[in-house]
Formats: sequence, C-alpha cells, structure tokens
Amino acid sequence: MTTAHQPRGAPGETRPGGRTARTREAVLAAVFEELGAGGFAGLTMEKVSQRSGIHVATLYRRWRSIEGLVCDLLTELSSDVPLPDTGTLPGDLHALAHSITAFYGEPRTRRLIEAVVSAAARDPQVATVLRSFFGERLALAGRMVERAVARGELPADTDPEQVMSALGAPFYYRILIARRPVDAALAESAATAVWAAARAGAYPREGHGPVDDATGP
Repeated sequence: MTTAHQPRGAPGETRPGGRTARTREAVLAAVFEELGAGGFAGLTMEKVSQRSGIHVATLYRRWRSIEGLVCDLLTELSSDVPLPDTGTLPGDLHALAHSITAFYGEPRTRRLIEAVVSAAARDPQVATVLRSFFGERLALAGRMVERAVARGELPADTDPEQVMSALGAPFYYRILIARRPVDAALAESAATAVWAAARAGAYPREGHGPVDDATGP
C-alpha cells in the first residue's frame, strides 16, 4: 500500500535507487533494531551510525534528527499494511483491522508510533510529517468506503475519512492512552462497530445532517 508522501524538505524524503536506497535501508533497519534494544529514550544518531555502518554526518545531512529517522521508519513500515478489497465493506474493515493488529503486534512498532507522537508534540516539523502521514493513510483507506458507497452498502453522503478514523481510533487509544497491547478481539469489535455505525449514517460529510430512515441503506 502506498505510504504517506512527506512534505518538501522533510527528513528522509528522497528515495532514489542504488547506493542512496541501500543507505536508507541500512539506516532504517538499524533504527528499528535500536528501538528494540533500548527504546526511543536510548536511540541516538551515534548508535544508529555504529549499527548501520553509515557515517553520522550522513545521518544528520539526510534526516537531521532522531525524530526525522523515526518518522521515515514509520512511513516505510506502514507500506506493509495492505489495502484490502474483499468485495464487501464488512470484509474490508475486518481485514484491515486485523492487519493493523498485526502491524502493532510488534513491540518495536508500538514504540515507534509512541516516539513519533511524542516528538510531534515538541517539534512542528515532525507534527507536519505525522499529519501528512495519517492524512494520506486515511485517504487511501477511504477508497474502501468509496467502493462501498458505489455498491449501495452505505448512504451516499458517507465521509470516508470519518469512517476510517473511527476504525483506527480504538487502536491508538489502546496503544497511546491505555498502554495495552492490541489483539484480535479489538480488531473484531472495532470493525463490527464501525460497520454498524456507517450503515446507520453516523459519518456524514461535513455540512450534512444525520441520515434519516428514508435515505438509509
């Protein structure tokens, strides 16, 4: 699945092939390993340089900061979460919810999103990258909702971004607020609840009121 496009000038945005691509791959692998070894608090440019074999000056030139590195890693890893197309929205929601569960089932991935959210509270550039990342993820996942509207499964005025935000919210509450692991039961309940609410017209586009019985699916 296509990942978020970072703003011009954002850390790690260049993605050509060849040596530069190999450098990025080695650096991001080192960041992920260091997160597993010592968490975000222990992550430094020097440790990433030692583990990756890439000079620390190169890290600062391309990513500028630890926050830049973890944002780029989040974008890279998220490409492993596919956009399902099962033929029905309930099937798509359940498939995506379980993919999200698998993604955040890795402790280092949970530490990564925690680190990025924490960094975004302090660094406006990281906040911009994070908004861009989630904005594009929502837009991409929203295609599932657009297909469902076209099939007549949902009211015509359903807002795809609201639907997908509602699906993701329980996961981020569990990870960032409750500080508990995500699991299959959460995936099932989130997908089931969002499907029921979307069918009932709970997510109208801005400027539209609640959908009444006459316009429901």
